[in-house]
Amino acid sequence: MKPFLAATLAICIPAVSLAETFSADVWADNWFEMRINGEIVAQDSVPITTKRSFNAESFEFEAERPFVIGLVAMDFKENDTGLEYIGTGRQQMGDGGLIAQIRNAAGDTVVVSDAAWQCLVVHTAPLDAACEDAADPVAGVGACDFEAAEAPAGWDTADFDATDWPQADVYTEAQVDPKMGYDEITWSDDAALIWGPDLEQSNTVLCRVTVD
Repeated sequence: MKPFLAATLAICIPAVSLAETFSADVWADNWFEMRINGEIVAQDSVPITTKRSFNAESFEFEAERPFVIGLVAMDFKENDTGLEYIGTGRQQMGDGGLIAQIRNAAGDTVVVSDAAWQCLVVHTAPLDAACEDAADPVAGVGACDFEAAEAPAGWDTADFDATDWPQADVYTEAQVDPKMGYDEITWSDDAALIWGPDLEQSNTVLCRVTVD
């Protein structure tokens, strides 16, 4: 008699995607890039090299909760002095600011920019506001000294330890004076304009928040 051979039936069950579709609105002075878990999902359509590039961007992305939103935000500067309109009667320090809101497919607000975000400044200039009035401002010289650092590796991912990062600084519309595109978006009452500790000297900031 032949031995009984038990047949094993392999059943392949397809993985169920838990990704959701989200819509985002972002306004930045002057430029931003949004990342989800380290992957770029949107960039400001106006290059950072464009003076007075104030505009809002609206877009969609897919993500599976929990996920980390990483926002790179830059104010316009001509060089590491942190100044703009160098050599003209308008030579000055720029000022930044950003606001963001994320909604789910049902239109419910999921997260907005506020004090719960963490923002690390990676470019600060000039370190002395007197640079603004310098006849021949040179980056790194005298009042026009600056501080710059590389973005920490993996800063926009869930595994990154941001315990030591400061909370975002919140500003009013009067302080930021948002223009060109800001009024085209209906912002949540809870959405706030955020930035680093100084609107003029904090030129490049990395902001992050986790969405559960």
